[in-house]
Amino acid sequence: MRSEIAEQPAALRATLDALLPRIPEVTSLAGQTRHLLFIARGTSDNAAVYGRYLIESHAGRLAALAAPSIATTYRRKLDLDGVLAVAVSQSGRTEEIVETLDWARDCGARTVAITNGGEQSPLAQAADLALCTVAGEEKAVPATKTYTTQLAAMAVLALGLGADVHKDDLKKAPDAVQKLIEDPGDLDALVEGLADKPGVVVSGRGLAFSTALELALKLKEACYLHAMGLSYADLLHGPIAVVDADTPAILVAAGEGPTLPGTIALAERVTGAGAAAYGVGGGHALASASTASLNGPDLPEWVAPLGLIVPGQLLTEALARRLGYDPDAPRGLNKVTQTDE
Repeated sequence: MRSEIAEQPAALRATLDALLPRIPEVTSLAGQTRHLLFIARGTSDNAAVYGRYLIESHAGRLAALAAPSIATTYRRKLDLDGVLAVAVSQSGRTEEIVETLDWARDCGARTVAITNGGEQSPLAQAADLALCTVAGEEKAVPATKTYTTQLAAMAVLALGLGADVHKDDLKKAPDAVQKLIEDPGDLDALVEGLADKPGVVVSGRGLAFSTALELALKLKEACYLHAMGLSYADLLHGPIAVVDADTPAILVAAGEGPTLPGTIALAERVTGAGAAAYGVGGGHALASASTASLNGPDLPEWVAPLGLIVPGQLLTEALARRLGYDPDAPRGLNKVTQTDE
């Protein structure tokens, strides 16, 4: 896992080199559609959350996350005319995702695949357009480089949909990730702060919400923590009651953007109640409001999630080893998950 975290800058460069020239293909296909429907599970679903927020906030199109069981279990046909269905799978071999993309096409959608499985994978073969990431083989069960390259593919998708962002910002992501790998922040403090805790709340909002969900998933997978990923808006609606001396909060934010002030206020509320608040990103302001913090990327909010997860990946790997677990092979998990109908 640690080696694959270190491979992310190269994987991102290779993926962007492969996918940025394909923006016109995305534009052509998407011109026949109005809305987006993301089809994914697990880590890929967290990448889809980023895609949804990015496309709604910067491309002005309605986007939603699919419920694959509607296709595979209930077998209900929907009217998907005018929909761009985007299926996301690291391997491109998860049968449920391939079947759901086939269902979406049969319901009238145009289809896109985002996968690290290559052009010959079943998912890529099923799609009108395949955006294949170039992460190389990933051996550790917890996804790292396949996740960040999925985010890069989502950013390319958004550019093809006419998002009001600058392509050059995306090109800065590999260097920003390299910097975080070299200097993630106060990693030791977070490892020690979480080592004797049974659970943790991980929270972000907007574009950073995907990072909160993915970090919570990684802590569950590799460290066996009861990690709850929540939007801070939802956290304030009741679940904040679980945050106490035994259940710290990890708060994630880009260094700019409309959700940063609320994240800082939440850190102040958590520490004011006597609990630990660990910041990830958010610049100096969030770090000052937190018990300890990890660095964030020097990137605009729209592309920051490509870097925000990296200190969290390093935290997960280090905490797992601190707890005596092998982060490369968590119990009960396989690299490709097949879901029964």
